[in-house]
Amino acid sequence: MVAEADDCLLVVWNKQDDRDIAFDRAHDKANGGAISCATGSTASQFEKAIAGLREAARNGDKARILKEVGIPLMFIDRDGSRRALEDPETIDAVFDEVFDGATLAMLQRIDLSQMTVVPEQKGGFFALGSLWLVVDEPGARPRIATVNRQAIDEAVQAARAQAESGAAPPAPLGT
Repeated sequence: MVAEADDCLLVVWNKQDDRDIAFDRAHDKANGGAISCATGSTASQFEKAIAGLREAARNGDKARILKEVGIPLMFIDRDGSRRALEDPETIDAVFDEVFDGATLAMLQRIDLSQMTVVPEQKGGFFALGSLWLVVDEPGARPRIATVNRQAIDEAVQAARAQAESGAAPPAPLGT
């Protein structure tokens, strides 16, 4: 049975102390389905996390970025090798590798309207899977679960090819 988005929002709001009902209703639809049904959280919680990441990346605020990271953090390097970073100390030690210039540039540009949700993962991704945000518990603010450096490079190449071809970017789904 497919849950109705309004029903999912009601369930999620029951888990939250602070709600933005108007924003959540207006922005619950994403590529892949309703944010509330697919993730167990709300568009406003995702927007807060995204806005925090954008600002932290613009300001080079390492401490704030680290606050948005979930444990463990899956890091996929340029060669496709995967590493599960299991504790804050390890993430801090490899911060410059995980959150390099290209990753910080991507974080500065992410937008809620670009998210694709994946119900089985309780989260959503951006830019060909470059960044995954996952909700740990119902109604909670999402955290970074995966940084995929290989996908960031692929997304940059795809955007460059699209710009060179003169093709307009695709319209967001649902508009």
